[in-house]
This record gives sequence, structure tokens and C-alpha cells, in this order.
Amino acid sequence: MNIAFFLLPKQEVICVTNEATLRQTLERMEYHRYTAVPILDNNGSYCGTVTEGDLLWYMKNRPDVTFDQAHRVKLADVPLRIQNRAVQIDANMVDLISLAKVQNFVPVVDDMNRFIGIVRRSDIIDYCAKVMMRGTGMADESAAASADDSLALGQEA
Repeated sequence: MNIAFFLLPKQEVICVTNEATLRQTLERMEYHRYTAVPILDNNGSYCGTVTEGDLLWYMKNRPDVTFDQAHRVKLADVPLRIQNRAVQIDANMVDLISLAKVQNFVPVVDDMNRFIGIVRRSDIIDYCAKVMMRGTGMADESAAASADDSLALGQEA
């Protein structure tokens, strides 16, 4: 299987640049309700992933940085506690899955390290669940149960 099957393209991914401020990053993450987002440089290359924890630990360890001062701090100055690794679009599924075990999403880059999207761990798990259900016949049982429920409620299946 090809990684591209699972790819959420860059246009649909919320990202920040390393030139963004701490405040801009916090507000963007809050607005979209994300706990982590990819960081890109001005050329579109993947630089890392910033998490809420990174931002909170930075503010905790810098008492001079209040939320009112957060617009003065560049994201590039915030240390990232975890280095989320990216895979290249032509990587194999074993590499993708080994990263997805420890990362909520895996950034995907082209051969010039330009960010092209992410693969979400939840999408991999959903795919595996469907394959497992098909393999055990549970998908057929689930569809039959839904049809039975619909008939019992007087609806067409």
C-alpha cells in the first residue's frame, strides 16, 4: 500500500511558520481545536511539530512571558520537547506505522523536504479496523444488524 492513500494534503492541514509568534500559534491552535500543528519555514519545508505542551512549558519557564507578551516571542525561539519525524512520500508502510505509534500524525515530505501533508494515526486505525472487520465477516454482520434495526423501526434498509 502507498502512503499517498492516507495523505491529508497540505491545503487541508493547519500549519504555522517558524516566524509566527507564540500568541498567533496559541490562537490558531485554539481556534481549530488542535493540540499539535506542523511548523514550516518560508520555503514550505517541514521544521517540526509544536504542541500545546511546548508552548505551556515555555511560558511556565519564562515568567516574564505572559499572554499579553506572547506576541513578542517568535515560535522559532520555543524549544520543541519532542522531535516528530516526517516520512518521505515514497516511504514504506512499516516506516509510517512505526512513527504513527508514537505520533498523533506523521508529516509527509517530498524528496526536497517540502511539506506535502500529514497522515493521521486515526486514519490508519480506521483503515485497519475496516480490513479486520471484513476479514472476520463482522462487516457483513454489522450491515445485517443495521438493516434489521432499520426494519424494526419501520424504515427501508
